[in-house]
Amino acid sequence: MATTTVSGYILTRLKQAGVGHVFTVPGDYAGPFLETLDQTPGIERVPNMNELGCGYAADGYARYKGVGAACVQYGVGGFSILNCTAGSYVERLPVAVISASPGTKSRALEETEKILFHHSTGDLRADQKVFRNVTVASEIIRDPAEAPAQIDRAVTAMLTHHRPIYIEVLQDVWLLNCAAPAGRLAAVVPKSDPDALRAALDATWERVRRARLPVVWAGVEIHRYGLQKALQELLDASGLYFTTTSLAKTVLDESQKQFVGTYAGPASPALTRAVMDESDCILALGTIITDDYLNIMATSYGEMVEVNDEEARVGYQFYREVTLKDFLEGLVRRFKEQKPRRYRLPKVEPDPPPVYKPEDALSYNIFYEELGGFIKRERLLEEVSLVLGESTSLYVFGNLMGLPRDSFVAQAAWGSLGHETGCALGVGLASGRRPFVVAGDGGFRMICQEMSSLAYHKSNAVVFVMSNNAYAIEQAFVDIKAFTPQGQFAPFDVLPQWDYRALAQAFGAQGYRAETVEELRAALAGLKGVEGVPSLVEVVIPQKDLAPQLKRLAETPVPQHKYRREGGSRRR
Repeated sequence: MATTTVSGYILTRLKQAGVGHVFTVPGDYAGPFLETLDQTPGIERVPNMNELGCGYAADGYARYKGVGAACVQYGVGGFSILNCTAGSYVERLPVAVISASPGTKSRALEETEKILFHHSTGDLRADQKVFRNVTVASEIIRDPAEAPAQIDRAVTAMLTHHRPIYIEVLQDVWLLNCAAPAGRLAAVVPKSDPDALRAALDATWERVRRARLPVVWAGVEIHRYGLQKALQELLDASGLYFTTTSLAKTVLDESQKQFVGTYAGPASPALTRAVMDESDCILALGTIITDDYLNIMATSYGEMVEVNDEEARVGYQFYREVTLKDFLEGLVRRFKEQKPRRYRLPKVEPDPPPVYKPEDALSYNIFYEELGGFIKRERLLEEVSLVLGESTSLYVFGNLMGLPRDSFVAQAAWGSLGHETGCALGVGLASGRRPFVVAGDGGFRMICQEMSSLAYHKSNAVVFVMSNNAYAIEQAFVDIKAFTPQGQFAPFDVLPQWDYRALAQAFGAQGYRAETVEELRAALAGLKGVEGVPSLVEVVIPQKDLAPQLKRLAETPVPQHKYRREGGSRRR
């Protein structure tokens, strides 16, 4: 029987799944695995500055490659990367977290003589217990004979459910021999109950047929489960207009006429808000519905068709064992039997663009106009990935139209500050695109040392930091009156001053500072053709600049009676 080592077995399975890079933070328990990794062709070790950066990079990598991997020490490393893993879990990203813990003899001493080995809480299963909450498999490998079955079980679960796994290996087990991998692993594809599927399709078809303005609301599971081609076929066959969640922005090419903008509740563009307001049949396909959408769920729940990885319902009727793939393909077949209908969009005045001169100070929306115009003017749409964080900018840049497929990244469901900068390295390595990161200054400061990782790997990523020295998005929801001339920001939402150009130099990046439109244009011109070095651009924003998108989101009241109409109002 062919044999390998436990570390070799894991790496073979990761390579087969599509992993070409493993993001790492070293530790003595993990040393044998990292040495094997460095000796394994076809898969590369990528060092990070800390575990947050390591986990975010693996998350960003998985968004393009379909699977990612990170290796950290257990305890201090595991608990640090836990936040990243939770984000991958919520947003349906297969990421393998590989961890290392004390060896067999050390564990015996800890259990019998109560010697606390470094990084241990005293419970040698603590990491496994914690990771069970945010993974679809959580394994500790103690016996090399059992390792293949444990690893295969975990990797299969990761591929099937498109969510993270946790594999912890004892230090003295890494290099022990085990059976070599047999064949390849694949996702277990669930099947729909034929009767339930038919009933769900019949009920949906009846609603669509009667609807005046049905609309597709596409979610990120369309991307995660490889259903983009099927969704495009549905739109082509039906003539339906479509929007997406913020998390799923660019799930399809947005230059097509049927795209009506990204829906982010009250923060959406005027046309998108109007379409969702007027729609009498919303087809929510593969959506992860967050609290950005409380208003539409409160007013349109009963009119909505919602099919995703967790449920299938038509209005208030639920259908068990109906998969998104089967449902979507069934709809495509039905629409192909009919001629596409023509639907009339509501007439609305577009949101007015900002009016400004070169010498004017910057604002969120002026920056949005300038950067969006630069990307289109320089024909960078196919070369750049926009990476947005949980900040005001997410809702501003969500208004962009005309973006190509798979060119926008945002952790819009989990919303961990700093994700955008941390995941840039993984996005660049997996996609081959140049990451253009737009980060809030609060989030950037949590993960700023990942500029060093970008420099180490000679990435030409650009990180734009919206510099207003405040957690502005939080302040908007705490007390929006703080943005008035007489208002005051809460002390806990105010940040100290940083010198970003000095920071860029310290991390090996090139630095820019832009306070006016003219200075921003000069900085953008300097970014053209840059290779082998990241750039950090401080975009100075007045602290009390309140983007209208965020203002609408923060000021719109949520209906008190969820899922029930109140009078005639259908405000979104």
